[in-house]
Amino acid sequence: MSELSVNHLLGIKYLNKEDIKLIFETADHFKEVINRPIKKVPSLRDITIANLFFENSTRTKLSFELAEKRLSADVINFSSAQSSVKKGETLIDTVNNILSMKVDMVVMRHPNPGAGLFLSKHVNASIVNAGDGAHEHPTQALLDSYSIREKFGEVKGKKVVIVGDILHSRVALSNIFALQLQGAEVMVCGPKTLIPKYIDKLGVKVETNLRKALNWCDVANMLRVQNERMDISYFPSTREYTQQFGVNMEILNSLDKEITIMHPGPINRGVEITSDVADSGQSIILDQVQNGVAVRMAVIYLLVSKIKQ
Repeated sequence: MSELSVNHLLGIKYLNKEDIKLIFETADHFKEVINRPIKKVPSLRDITIANLFFENSTRTKLSFELAEKRLSADVINFSSAQSSVKKGETLIDTVNNILSMKVDMVVMRHPNPGAGLFLSKHVNASIVNAGDGAHEHPTQALLDSYSIREKFGEVKGKKVVIVGDILHSRVALSNIFALQLQGAEVMVCGPKTLIPKYIDKLGVKVETNLRKALNWCDVANMLRVQNERMDISYFPSTREYTQQFGVNMEILNSLDKEITIMHPGPINRGVEITSDVADSGQSIILDQVQNGVAVRMAVIYLLVSKIKQ
């Protein structure tokens, strides 16, 4: 069997095209498994995985936990809100204490960019980055690409626009890397204040007119505004943002073609997209959620296969 070129999943930028292909083919198998009456496989019965979430998360944490349990792994959940981190314990001490319980893999979300990479150099376990600050969120980008592949047959040649708060979004950065690696064309669209200065170095198109961006694309991935990462105001008001960059059914119906709508969640209904768009036939948001479990099962399974060697 082929194997990943990496021992950790720290970011899409560390993967190659073959890695993504292998993850998707493995996810195809697991997607079939999770649609059976008995949704579990005994693949990781002797493996222990710790979920370390130093930032709040509901969907990603649940998705990882479900993926781990579907693979029959033993799971430890750690939330920094109730931990010694509050008392000043360092990240390495916290993780080493957990690893001394004979943990094989750490799934970690952390507010600081590079936390996963730092950890991978200091501890003896496989690390999966579940989001590090405004840097990367690799499994989200993988499940997004997987959902596009499922809808269209392949990602190559597709035109994907990422709309919204590009500046603070780890989902945007990971998606740009993943989509380009697979041969898609990528555009970003949002207020100028929410598009990073370095964007031209990433080889993506930039558009500040939403209608032009939607007429160009096959797929629009709508991001929420990351208010929790903003220390200043980047646009006058939520209402003005919605008027310029929110998608409603009226806009979709006025386009020259039918486009596919995605959203990494959680959705601010009525801000970046209206409820009728989120729940429409053009939306694959619920497919993304289901695909997230299969893709995370694939990532965990493939990384553990390397540990077992």
